[in-house]
Amino acid sequence: MSKLKTYILLGLLLATSSCVFSQSHPKLILTQKGVTEIRAHLSELPMLQSSLQKSIDFVDAEMEKGIDVPVPKDMAGGYTHNRHKKNYLLMQKAGVLFQITQEEKYAVYVRDMLMEYAKMYPTLGLHPANRSYAPGKIFWQNLNDANWLVYTSQAYDCVYDWLSSKERKKLEKNLFRPFADHLSVDSPQFYNRVHNHSTWGNAAVGMIGFVMNDQELIDRAFYGLKSDNIKADQKDNDGGLIKMQGDGKAGFFAQLDHLFSPDGYYTEGPYYQRYAMYPFVMFAEAIENCKPEVKIFEYRDGLLIKAVKTLLNLTDVNGLFFPINDAQKGMSYLSRELVSSVDIIYHFGGQDSGLLSVAEKQGQVMLDDTGLSVAMAIKEGKQTAYQKKSANYKDGASGTEGALGILRAGEGDKEVCLVMKNTSQGMGHGHFDKLSFSLYDDMGEVLPDYGCARYVNIEQKFGGGYLHENNTWAKQTVAHNTLVVDRISHFGGSTDTGNEFHSDPYFFDASHENIQIISAKENNAYPGVEMHRTLALITDKRFEKPLVLDVFRVNSEVENQYELPYHFLGQVLSTNYKYDVLETLTKMGESNGYQHLRLEAKGQSKSNNAKLSWFVNDRFYSLTTYVNPEDELLFVRSGATDPNYNLRREPAFVIQKNKQKNAVFVSVVEAHGNYDRVTEFANNAFSSISKVNLLVNTDEYTAVSFQDIKENKWMLILANKDARKENKHQLKVNGLNYEWTGAYHFISAQ
Repeated sequence: MSKLKTYILLGLLLATSSCVFSQSHPKLILTQKGVTEIRAHLSELPMLQSSLQKSIDFVDAEMEKGIDVPVPKDMAGGYTHNRHKKNYLLMQKAGVLFQITQEEKYAVYVRDMLMEYAKMYPTLGLHPANRSYAPGKIFWQNLNDANWLVYTSQAYDCVYDWLSSKERKKLEKNLFRPFADHLSVDSPQFYNRVHNHSTWGNAAVGMIGFVMNDQELIDRAFYGLKSDNIKADQKDNDGGLIKMQGDGKAGFFAQLDHLFSPDGYYTEGPYYQRYAMYPFVMFAEAIENCKPEVKIFEYRDGLLIKAVKTLLNLTDVNGLFFPINDAQKGMSYLSRELVSSVDIIYHFGGQDSGLLSVAEKQGQVMLDDTGLSVAMAIKEGKQTAYQKKSANYKDGASGTEGALGILRAGEGDKEVCLVMKNTSQGMGHGHFDKLSFSLYDDMGEVLPDYGCARYVNIEQKFGGGYLHENNTWAKQTVAHNTLVVDRISHFGGSTDTGNEFHSDPYFFDASHENIQIISAKENNAYPGVEMHRTLALITDKRFEKPLVLDVFRVNSEVENQYELPYHFLGQVLSTNYKYDVLETLTKMGESNGYQHLRLEAKGQSKSNNAKLSWFVNDRFYSLTTYVNPEDELLFVRSGATDPNYNLRREPAFVIQKNKQKNAVFVSVVEAHGNYDRVTEFANNAFSSISKVNLLVNTDEYTAVSFQDIKENKWMLILANKDARKENKHQLKVNGLNYEWTGAYHFISAQ
């Protein structure tokens, strides 16, 4: 008989009898009621069985190797770092396994490992790496120490009543209380500010406080440190100022008040929202279980529920998070943080059946009360498809600091998704990319955002931390699909300056099937320069997939050089203009990211249109843009001034306009056709857009058009100064009068 079958039979017996121990624990995440019900229903819930078996396999394999609690030495990715990370995951899972299976070996394993930590911890000074603004003791930074305590507090809760009072006293005196104190009163620069780091610290201190029934720690977690524990503002690793708060202006509720917008958008972007959701939802579950009178899931109009659903919508068709700001590509909602988030929000947030389909794709559930709810609902067939949608998520605590816009159209292999970033700076992890956009289809990235320059937990790459090139390239404006003026990054590359401003949403409309449109302005990135970008996702049966129409206006008091890059992936197929390939490749500049770009080719178009077609993932794509004969068209590639090969070598197409005050960039991006490598046939390999034109551009109105090879024409008119939906407008274009109501007028081909 397998171990799992044995545990199922044991669970059925235990569910109908009294518990082995008279206990008040577990109560934090897994509860006494949850333990009883999991045992009773385990035999009938395949997803719960599978999740339990994965934990058994993981923990049993590691238990055979023995306990290893090494003296801390390494940065992220090094042996001691990875060992301590694995240890907290093991303890958390072993504690849960003890509760569900009642196999004492798991409790012994947790106790013995905790005793090793209790023996070592009093001997530790700050971590020897000395690379963090807030060094930990077990890890190089307090952030990872807080991770350890969030997970380990769950393990301690599961074995609490099994331990003797003498053992508990030793663990709390030598390990848990000094650990919580180091995260908080010893490290106010880490603990007492509004930041994802502090969220982990608050949750860690609060969760161990609940387990130990320590009200002082719980209050410290809820409201932060008192002013007499605060010394002075400090600098973080990037030189940014850390503003520390006291007397209730920090702590878990301050994080909820300031890090999320009313729409549930997290100011640092989806990658960090994913990371931060674990302490948010886990501590919230602990609060709900231990202090239900707080009604934490109702706080700020159900903020945490909205935050998880917003985060799920910040993914492409394959479930990968949009890699804006400091984000490592490839992170998806399959991560353990989202497993917990989906289960907890389903259980406590109204049992949205769409979340169940996400849980099915995740293929696992938490071994607690919330995972039980999800597994039971899936077994009963309650799941429905999770509907991703077009949305314009407000940024800032009050929702007044810009927005992140998402436009979606098409289904299946016809799906196209556009993301436009009109947000605030995003604190220290923000990039200088106002009005930037990225484009995705069912195969992934089409026009990508670079994300961050970092190889998380790969020791050879700067200990797994952010690389120097993250500041010199990934954050710089030219690394994104947005306008660069005079080869200077937005806000001069100053995070402190960027944090003072945000882009201004102009209008958003996703109510029509044939056109969805988003428009925003940015007037602070460059002194005296006004930028206004409008992006439309246009669906028409004449095209294989929805098209992107991009209208980027810029007005200035003085003449400037304007460069608009389009970063793409894959192989150039063709252009409709001639270009010269440079025999000697050199860096394009000394700063603002240009030191990492090589100019590979340049040319000019004799007509008013330039077309680039490229090939990636066996798909064809084309960009057709309105240009003047004097505009320079550049092919560039990242990777210059990169002796350690830290950057990906990726191409970009740059439209350069020289010495002018005002300019308009108008482009159409089209996905078309595919290549079958087995039959070696190319289908619909050529662009169907024949012309893009700028018809009118005044302070009040801009009109653009495009047409296909069959001479079908489409036109978009924008009201540049009045976006009110109820206001009426009229404009003469090519001798014809047009009248409309609202911020824009779209004329589709008949």
